[in-house]
Amino acid sequence: MTIINIPEGKKIYFASDNHLGAPTKEESLPREKKFVAWLDEVKNDAAVIFLMGDLFDFWMEYKTVVPKGFTRTLGKLAELSDSGISIYYFVGNHDLWMNGYFEEELNIPVYHKPQQYTINDVIFFIGHGDGLGPHDKGYKRMKKLFTNPVAKWFFRWLHPDFGVRFGQYLSVKNKLISGDEDIKFLGEENEWLVQYAKRKLEKQHYDHFIFGHRHLPMEIDLNEKSKYTNLGDWISYFTYAVFDGEELSLEKYEG
Repeated sequence: MTIINIPEGKKIYFASDNHLGAPTKEESLPREKKFVAWLDEVKNDAAVIFLMGDLFDFWMEYKTVVPKGFTRTLGKLAELSDSGISIYYFVGNHDLWMNGYFEEELNIPVYHKPQQYTINDVIFFIGHGDGLGPHDKGYKRMKKLFTNPVAKWFFRWLHPDFGVRFGQYLSVKNKLISGDEDIKFLGEENEWLVQYAKRKLEKQHYDHFIFGHRHLPMEIDLNEKSKYTNLGDWISYFTYAVFDGEELSLEKYEG
């Protein structure tokens, strides 16, 4: 479990599901500019920024090639990282194929599984949220294929001009990947990440579970001491979470 102590006057920020590049570059650009403006604001008091997955609608790293675009976002992340702000990245279901670029170019560690943190003596369980819980079965099968070393090896032999374009097409069109059909509240008893968190609590206490993936801003009390927060997205809601060392709140960026 990683321990983080927040310096006085600083905060921890959490954001997820930007899906930059979707559905088109032109429609994505205003959202990207808004997100960069948010990063530019929070840098003034951010100790740590957690990016909780699906920053891009599709991301595939070849040995010497990464997808074109996203210059504003990558440049701002480099600026913040160089200034001493810690940034942690959790891959989602649209950016499973990260393989060193963020670590080498931006000094941003990348995590493929949920992680546990103690922040100012408050215990957090943090992850993107895809493939967790009792449902999401269709995606779980697809994820096994996408993360299979043999499948990834064959995909990398595709020319990047074709491979990236094909990946972008699937990301927008395939409902199992995009999750478009899941963007509605299912009821607490049917929210599979809520059920997953409750099962985790049977074995160990956590104060906060923070996930993305569902594209819905949600705050649900799991019991008297534990809370589930879903971060929403930067497509429809422009929501994020902030922890000041004592309280976690879900907020909306107006820009």
